[in-house]
Amino acid sequence: MTVMVRGGKRYKAAAEKVDPAKLYGPDEAVGLIKEMAKAKFDETIELHILLGIDPKRSDQNVRGTVVLPHGTGKTPKVIAFAKGDKAKEAEQSGADEVGAEELIQKVKTGWSDFEIAVATPDMMGQIGSQLGKILGPRMPNPKAGTVAMEIGKAIKELKSGKVQFRIDKQGIVHVPIGRASFDKDKLLKNFTTLIEALLRARPPAAKGQFLKTVTLTSTMGPGIKLDGARLAASTSEK
Repeated sequence: MTVMVRGGKRYKAAAEKVDPAKLYGPDEAVGLIKEMAKAKFDETIELHILLGIDPKRSDQNVRGTVVLPHGTGKTPKVIAFAKGDKAKEAEQSGADEVGAEELIQKVKTGWSDFEIAVATPDMMGQIGSQLGKILGPRMPNPKAGTVAMEIGKAIKELKSGKVQFRIDKQGIVHVPIGRASFDKDKLLKNFTTLIEALLRARPPAAKGQFLKTVTLTSTMGPGIKLDGARLAASTSEK
């Protein structure tokens, strides 16, 4: 499979279309990113946002979930830790693997063919003590909507386009918003929905400009910078 290598002819040709000194608006940025996505596969479109917070301070942590109206273009593999009727509910809702103690043991011995783990609250004691270090960022978490009694609803949302966002050690959020094959309007709707969710998640302790740098990019293409201050202002006006 041929891909666009960074530094190669395709990448350089795409980069020449981007003005590095310009802060683009969403409509122009999405149109340009689709135009530049020339790889032989359906590239993922992502947003990378540096937030105006101190990631070392617990009162400035940013984490949450949002259901993208048009999904991400990929259906994640979801496993569910549940028992009895809740296990049946998880199976009927499309979980790729369901179980209790036996699923804990399967993961504990090295199986990791999944992207997201969900659980009912009664399973969290065992999961935390036995899989805490193994699951890492995939650990079910109430704030991420992956610990829930309504486990069927949680699974359906995750399968249909619910994404998690959280800051990394540098205070940056990385979130996919679709594929290059998506219609422009669908990417724009997903883009706006994510920005609105981030602004709602702004911690009270955060001061100054919240969306410091906003970059839209595709898997193999260059980044396009957007005006974070204008995005925040236009969203708050709605």
